[in-house]
Amino acid sequence: MHVAKLFLPAVAVLAFSVPAMAQQMAGGTPSVDDQVNQLDEMVDLNDGQKEELSNLLTQMQDNVGANEQEAQQLQQQLSEHVQPDYDEAAIRADAERLGDLTAEMTAESIIIQSQIDGVFTQEQRDQLDEAVAQQQQQMQQMQEQMQQQGG
Repeated sequence: MHVAKLFLPAVAVLAFSVPAMAQQMAGGTPSVDDQVNQLDEMVDLNDGQKEELSNLLTQMQDNVGANEQEAQQLQQQLSEHVQPDYDEAAIRADAERLGDLTAEMTAESIIIQSQIDGVFTQEQRDQLDEAVAQQQQQMQQMQEQMQQQGG
């Protein structure tokens, strides 16, 4: 279950309940309170865990939000460089910054996910692992059904 544990916090926070997934599909991200409440329903968090998770999730949203916005701006700038009289130095500078930003976002995400994982007890982690496995199975079944309907 090492793979599940690596992705556990992100999956647990963002994809456990059908309402949260529906909200995401509609373009919204569940609020920090909604995410903490979903986790509380699954693993019965104590007050200290709720507060710590809320702080970490807020930190993650703040960091990721700012970085995502900058990454989108860089991607837009890069697409604007596609023209016959391109500026190679500008393209390379924007691409390098985008790479640096992506690395920063990845590291920050893994660090905060690890901190989130540390909030849970082993019993809670086991419950979340089981929920992740069930969620993955449901998603696979939905994909198979969609493929059968489409093909």
